[in-house]
Amino acid sequence: MNEKVLLTGGAGFIGLHLANKLLEEGFSIHLVDNFSRAVRDADLERLLSHPEVSFSSLDCLDREAVATLPINFDYIFHLAAIIGVVHVMERPYHVLLDNMQMLGNLIELARRQKNLKRFLFPSTSEVYAGTLEYFNLPIPTPEETPLAVTELSRPRTSYMLSKIAGEVLCHASAIPYTIFRPHNVYGPRMGLAHVVPGQLSKAWYARDGDNVLVPSVNQTRCFCYIDDALEMLIRMMLESKCEGQTLNLGTQDPEVKIREVAQICHEVVGRKILIQEEYPPPGSPERRVPDMSKTTGLTGYTSRISLYNGIEKTFAWYREHIFEGSGITAN
Repeated sequence: MNEKVLLTGGAGFIGLHLANKLLEEGFSIHLVDNFSRAVRDADLERLLSHPEVSFSSLDCLDREAVATLPINFDYIFHLAAIIGVVHVMERPYHVLLDNMQMLGNLIELARRQKNLKRFLFPSTSEVYAGTLEYFNLPIPTPEETPLAVTELSRPRTSYMLSKIAGEVLCHASAIPYTIFRPHNVYGPRMGLAHVVPGQLSKAWYARDGDNVLVPSVNQTRCFCYIDDALEMLIRMMLESKCEGQTLNLGTQDPEVKIREVAQICHEVVGRKILIQEEYPPPGSPERRVPDMSKTTGLTGYTSRISLYNGIEKTFAWYREHIFEGSGITAN
C-alpha cells in the first residue's frame, strides 16, 4: 500500500507541483484547499483525476472540519497560509491570527495520526529580516542565525512573527517535524505577483522601446526553480537526519539584482524594453542569500537549474496557458 501524504494548500503553487512530484514517487495524496487564492484550473483538474489523489474543500481555520480528516497519514505538509506582500500589508491582524490558528489545528490533527513519520512546516526567509536590519546578518545566512524582530507596528512583522511562532510550536509539539525556510522559489503556475511571472507578463504585453516598472531593482536575491525546491523537499521528508531540523530551501548562488532578473525575463520574451525603477515595498530587505550548506549536507542535493533556464521554463508555461491560452492564474 502506498504511503499517504496530506497537503494543505494543495491547490497552490508549491502544493500542486509537490503533489505531482509525490505521485511520481509512488505516494497517495490527499489535498486540502479552500481556494482563497488558488484556482481550479486544468492543471488541478488533471491532478484530481488521478486515482491516488483525493480532495477536501475546507478551511484550515475550521477546527471541526480539520478534525474530520483521516488519521492514517504518513506525512503532512502544512502549506496553507496567508501569504503575499499585498495580503500582509492590508490584513496584518488576520495574517498573524489566522496563520497561528491554522497551524494549531494541523498540529492537533498530526498528534492524532496513527503512524506519522513527519510534519513539514514552511517558515519564511522573512525571519532573517530583523537581524539584517539591526545587526550584522551573515551573508550567506545559516539557519542558526539569531533572529531579531522588526518594529512591531509594521504590517510585515505580523507575517514574520506568525512563522517564528509557528517554528516554536513545531519545536514544542512533540511530533516528528521538519521546518523549511523557502527563499524565492519560482516557476509555472504561481500567479503574477512574483517578480518573475510579473516581469514576463509586462514584457509580453509591452512593445519594443516601452518603459516597464520594476521595483527594488538594486536589491539582491537568490532564486530557486520549483523543480529544485521539490527535490529538496522530498529528500527532507524522507531523510531521517532531517527530523527536528530547520533548513533553508533555496539556491545560494548566484546572488542577483532584481534588475538582472527583469532583464533576463525581458530577453526570454524577446522584448527590448526599458526598465523604470519603482520604489521597493516597505520593509523589503536589501539582500537575501541562504546558506545552503546544511541542507545540502543532509539531503545530498544542490540546485541544478540555472536562473536563465528556469525563467525559460516558466515563460514557456505562461505563454501556453496564460498569455496565448485561456487559462486562469492565481492573484
